[in-house]
Amino acid sequence: MNIATYVADIARAVAFLSRIPMPSAAFAGYDGKLGRVARAFPVAGIIIGLLPAVVLLVMLGLHADRLMSALVALAVQAIISGALHEDGLADCADGIGGGRDRAQRLSIMKDSRIGTYGAIALILSFAIRAAAIAAIARGVVPFAAALALPAIGCISRGALVWHWHRLPPAKTDGVAAAVGQPSEGVMQMAVVSACALAALLIWPSLGLLPLICALLACGLSAMIFTRVARVTLSGHTGDTLGATAQISEMAALCALAMAL
Repeated sequence: MNIATYVADIARAVAFLSRIPMPSAAFAGYDGKLGRVARAFPVAGIIIGLLPAVVLLVMLGLHADRLMSALVALAVQAIISGALHEDGLADCADGIGGGRDRAQRLSIMKDSRIGTYGAIALILSFAIRAAAIAAIARGVVPFAAALALPAIGCISRGALVWHWHRLPPAKTDGVAAAVGQPSEGVMQMAVVSACALAALLIWPSLGLLPLICALLACGLSAMIFTRVARVTLSGHTGDTLGATAQISEMAALCALAMAL
């Protein structure tokens, strides 16, 4: 593996998944395709989760309420990411929940307006994640709780890449189809690196059992949602990628909290 190319892919992944500015040199000669860049999504997930982790650590260190600290950290994370994955979750909830057939579901998902299903999904996403983070913070020292944010961000992006690889594009003219699709090798690299990096962050501070539970919950939830997307949409879209990240993040955080 060419290290310079991989570093450039990390910068491109961070730029795609967030609003964090990246050096322009990383985009020299770049064609905008994400098929290979997807291998760096787990590392990008860690980078995106660093500032929210620092915010959580500082607030917990100042003895702020744990739930309030978790909500503020999630708010910072949403600002950094531009609520990219939250938007996908809301669109998928509206489309899959409100559509009668595949065509109508895809049409609803393309609509930028948020309906009842989408609003409920967003409320539950923030509530479940905040409650889980607060529960994690209740059982461990602040530094260990803070590490959970980039760790879960890492494995949820790995789940995103797996979902992306497993399904064909639902629309031939969609954004997801235009930017390419990860190959088997790229998917495997993303998943393996996500698990390895999460282990480095979680195992020393939170233990082996919580790590295993988080990985299993992340993988199982991604598999279930991928099956739902296959049946209801016959493929992936940019929205299902974001929804996969959100759903697997919720599942992993809940499993981590319950295992402590």
